[in-house]
Amino acid sequence: MLRRPLELGQYRSLLFGKTLRESGLVQSLGRVGHAGDNAACESVISTLKEEWIKRHTYESRDQARLSIFRYIETFYNPRRRHSAIGGISPDEYEKRCLKRQEEETLDTIETTRAA
Repeated sequence: MLRRPLELGQYRSLLFGKTLRESGLVQSLGRVGHAGDNAACESVISTLKEEWIKRHTYESRDQARLSIFRYIETFYNPRRRHSAIGGISPDEYEKRCLKRQEEETLDTIETTRAA
């Protein structure tokens, strides 16, 4: 019998939800068969297919993997702007999140020292 690597209950836990909120992330999980559950993932796959895969031919799986990896790492993540994250690239979004987390950590340290 095949099993999922993690039980679904872990994704529904209060701690998991709290961690996502603290990280500035939105949980994408609803009821079974809900169309919105995979919207972000489906959007990425659709874009990848339209912008890259359908425009190239590959002689092997390894060649395809390397080509797709290069597309994601050299264009999609660092430069392609996304409307769902305010018109910035995923890399820029991640940098801003990390900076915000560092600032919050520093604020917490300063508050702790002052108390």
